Amino acid sequence: MHPNDPAIARRRMTAAGIRGLLFAALAFGLAACDTTGDVTGSVDSDYRKRHPISIGEGNRSLAVHVGAGRGGLTPVQRAEVLAFAQSWKREATGGITIERPVGGPNERAANDTLKEALSIMVQSGVPNHGIGIRPYQAGGSKVAPLRLNYPQIAAHAGPCGQWPDDPGPSPGARHFENRQYHNFGCSTQRNFAAMVAEPADLVQPRAETAAYTNKRTFAREKWRKGESPATIIPDTQKGAISDLGK
Repeated sequence: MHPNDPAIARRRMTAAGIRGLLFAALAFGLAACDTTGDVTGSVDSDYRKRHPISIGEGNRSLAVHVGAGRGGLTPVQRAEVLAFAQSWKREATGGITIERPVGGPNERAANDTLKEALSIMVQSGVPNHGIGIRPYQAGGSKVAPLRLNYPQIAAHAGPCGQWPDDPGPSPGARHFENRQYHNFGCSTQRNFAAMVAEPADLVQPRAETAAYTNKRTFAREKWRKGESPATIIPDTQKGAISDLGK
């Protein structure tokens, strides 16, 4: 047959078109199967990077519940207010705000309690101009509390409970490669951030404090005399039974 036969040319064009459609369908199928590329590739494998701890401003609060028939603080409440004032001096980034209940059965008792709380805080070193008082509607509550608040530097992590992927069996790489699911480690980070005493320690080390001069001088004198600087524990009570509980 002649190579320029129109029938042969049509058959060749048809075959080429079919091959093109097959290649296009195959490429589309492979692309459709790779649904985890963008999702799993963008999620870091280290939970500390997925749920980083950030430093920001938080709020410390204390609720002092006041009964309608009693004004003033109980011994436990006095200790709580004192500790609150001392903490303010160490870590606060602003003044103290006290919210007092109004319109409730314990309004008068709350006012008397407020006066005692103010006295304790001022005596602890909180200046008068650093304390603000504002009312709030207590409603029908008989024990509406005094709310003491001040801002402070705090560590935060989360929010937790986000599930962008199915943690169960799935056709994605996350399941077959045993990768961590997105929410893994979030609660640990959040609890750690809530428990840390000084959030700045997560960012930088603290400055060194002065050495204990008395202890250092004592040890140096022993070295100078040729004596061991180790602590000497007497043997007089060695092997004796403790009298604890007798």
